[in-house]
Amino acid sequence: QVQLVESGGGLVQTGGSLRLSCAASGRTFRRYAMGWFRQAPGKEREFVAAISWSGGSAYYTDSVKGRFTISRDNAKNTVYLQMNSLKPDDTAVYYCAAASTVIAATAADFGSWGQGTQVTVSS
Repeated sequence: QVQLVESGGGLVQTGGSLRLSCAASGRTFRRYAMGWFRQAPGKEREFVAAISWSGGSAYYTDSVKGRFTISRDNAKNTVYLQMNSLKPDDTAVYYCAAASTVIAATAADFGSWGQGTQVTVSS
C-alpha cells in the first residue's frame, strides 16, 4: 500500500490552467502505475489519465486528450496532472490513485487512493 496526498486544486476561469500534484509515501513508488480520476456532483467517478511505472506510457480519457498531461517524477515520489484549457465540465473532485501493476486504467485496478482535491472551473 502507498499513501497519497493530492494538492493544487482550486478555482479557475474557463480557459485557465492548473497543475495537480500527488505525493506518495514509501520507497516503492516507482513500482506503481499512477492514475487520476474525477467525480463531479451527482456523477460516478471517472477515469482521467494514467501513467506507467517508468512514465513511458500514458493514457487519457477522450474528453481531456490534448488538454491534460500526466507525468511523474520517481525521484520525488510525485505524479502530476497538468490541466490546460479548462472547461466548466472539468469541475470535479480529482483523486490520485496507485496500482501495483505496470499500467492500469480502470478504478478496480487501483488499490490506493488519495483524499481528493477540488477543481472548480467558472464560466
